[in-house]
Amino acid sequence: MGALTVQPILDPAVDAPAWRPSLVLVPTGSGAQGFSGTAPAGRLHVTRRGRVLLTLAVLALLATAGLGATMAFASTPAQPHTVTVQAGQTLSEIAVAELPGVAPHDAIVEIQVANSLSTDQVHMGQTLTIPAG
Repeated sequence: MGALTVQPILDPAVDAPAWRPSLVLVPTGSGAQGFSGTAPAGRLHVTRRGRVLLTLAVLALLATAGLGATMAFASTPAQPHTVTVQAGQTLSEIAVAELPGVAPHDAIVEIQVANSLSTDQVHMGQTLTIPAG
């Protein structure tokens, strides 16, 4: 009785796993003097992880420098001040003129809260506190 077995023949160029480390020939005998197994001096090999960490460190440094510059050149915050209502002025006109960086509706609400106003009606000669914008 005979037996037949089949074994696949693997092509090392095609079937070699990508994660397999490369082999290094280590000299022996008199050729081994001065061999350290590391990259030659003066040559730097940075891995992908090292490049990512260097990039993140540089970005963090730039963000810190930008934040410091912003804080150094920032103007002093606006202080609350008062305004006297003139003839014909409305609360919305005052809000737009006094708080230009704020949406008109939000500016009106801020002035109402700062002055304990229940409506948006103002009268000539009335003094309004304008909150810091």
